[in-house]
Amino acid sequence: MSWRVPIWVMLVGLLLLRPPPTHAHAFLDHAEPRVGSSVDSPPSAVQLHFTEPIEPAFCRLEVMDAAGQRVDTPAPEHPAPDVLRVALPSLAPGEYTVHWAVVSVDTHPTEGHFTFSVKKPRS
Repeated sequence: MSWRVPIWVMLVGLLLLRPPPTHAHAFLDHAEPRVGSSVDSPPSAVQLHFTEPIEPAFCRLEVMDAAGQRVDTPAPEHPAPDVLRVALPSLAPGEYTVHWAVVSVDTHPTEGHFTFSVKKPRS
């Protein structure tokens, strides 16, 4: 019976020494404008930062107004390995929805959406 304790201790030690799991998906880390935010002035672009590098050839980024009309320029930019950016025209006050889909460089897809709003100017 005394031999079981050292084996149990050794197994626990091996579990603690294993490398941490790797995340094989590019998740949204943060966005500009911020997710769910209400901004005073219209942003000139939407910029998404991901948790790992993305493959720009397989990424999509769209910004829609409250009527469901696309308001962004059609071609997103890829200024950094983990960033996707799309330019915007001057936006009217209202709520906008950002839809995104990316593929990480290790080929795992993720997608999502969020909203932000542009406040009406003060009179």
